[in-house]
Amino acid sequence: MGCSSCGTGTPNGCKSNGGCSSGGCNRMNAYDWLQNLPFADTESACKVVEISFNGGSRKDFFRNNALQNYEKGEQVTVEGISGVDVGEINLTGEIVRLQLKKRGANEFDPEMKKILRRANDRDLELLRLNKAREAEALIRARAIARQLKLDMKVSEVEIQADGRKATFYYIADDRVDFRELIKIYAGEFKVKVEMRQIGARQEAAKVGGIGSCGRELCCSTWLTDFKSVNTTAARYQNLSINQTKLSGQCGRLKCCLNYELDTYLDALQGFPDRADNIKISRGTATLIKKDIFKNLMWYVLPDSNKQYPLTIERVRNIQSLNAQGVIPDELEAVDLTGSKSKELEPEFVDVVGQISLRSLEKNDRRRKQQQQQQKGRPGIQKATAPQQAQKPGGPAASQPSRSPRPPQGTRPPQGNRPPQGDRPPQGNRPPQGNRPQGNRPPQGNRPPRPQEPKQDN
Repeated sequence: MGCSSCGTGTPNGCKSNGGCSSGGCNRMNAYDWLQNLPFADTESACKVVEISFNGGSRKDFFRNNALQNYEKGEQVTVEGISGVDVGEINLTGEIVRLQLKKRGANEFDPEMKKILRRANDRDLELLRLNKAREAEALIRARAIARQLKLDMKVSEVEIQADGRKATFYYIADDRVDFRELIKIYAGEFKVKVEMRQIGARQEAAKVGGIGSCGRELCCSTWLTDFKSVNTTAARYQNLSINQTKLSGQCGRLKCCLNYELDTYLDALQGFPDRADNIKISRGTATLIKKDIFKNLMWYVLPDSNKQYPLTIERVRNIQSLNAQGVIPDELEAVDLTGSKSKELEPEFVDVVGQISLRSLEKNDRRRKQQQQQQKGRPGIQKATAPQQAQKPGGPAASQPSRSPRPPQGTRPPQGNRPPQGDRPPQGNRPPQGNRPQGNRPPQGNRPPRPQEPKQDN
């Protein structure tokens, strides 16, 4: 792709000596790890500063002739095209020399633009007003290009801080004749127009987004050069050629396909060459894939769809036999199921049969029968929990419950019966049928329960 802005350079950088004026080749964020390093000779210090524009999407180098001490993040006013521009200090000091060497730029280039001053309030106000015009200018620029029926897409409009120049970034598959378009743009926006063609990857870098891996796009964070990516990289890594899964948000093949390609190429050097077809007595076996992690080569025979994994030594042995005119009988495939070590599963306690539902149902049935028997015995009534908790002589003892009870043939009248709170527990009581009247427990010092007077009808 070349330069991320001009799109005319080699894959390793821009053709221009100092990088393109848009700074598209200088998008990489570098950490200034030399900022606190003291230097005795101030004359030999680097007099070039890297400045970023438009939120870091464009970077360029400027000369610091006044030898002012600038800190990272300061706003400065620099020389622009037919005017001035305002940018942010990105790198200073010796780290800039390393960046210049990496970009192939010359530190002592006389044509390098200069830093004028620190940005004042007027410069910052002009920058704010002109940046507010970019969104409306982008919509109008797209409408004009659509009216002229040009096969192009205006991706971004960047207006200089003083408002004298505007850069229009566009995407086009073929060459576009925009001479008429430039005249209309100049008359519409009253600025000097500069057109720059970018690719789909550069547009995705400017827009940004989240990739399928869940992280921010590499092109919008740290990736500087866009090397060509083709389906051969996917074939080397045994990936299925699925255009949907292999394509990024830019519509092109993902740049991350090249990250592990060198590792796969180094591993494939240990595999035999010209081993796409080997001959055995059953026919010619065809190579379908290579597994660099297990050092296996998978073959398939013409009379079946079964895949046979062979070791590298076995493939080389068959190749040497075929070169001598000998055709072996079998492939001698590797038994992956038998050689694979079985994983030890955790031991669990087998409680099947120890707990039976029948025993639970039997206990439940027995409990229900006991409850029914207690309800069917009329002479026994359970005391409620609040009554059991009451102390003798309390309100519950003075006013016992008066629940109706069925008459008993051998029992004394209700008035001579002791209160229920002083009755002995049921477990020590004799059966009701054989219980004599004289063996009743004493009533104690409590007075007998008074009888209510009967009312005559």
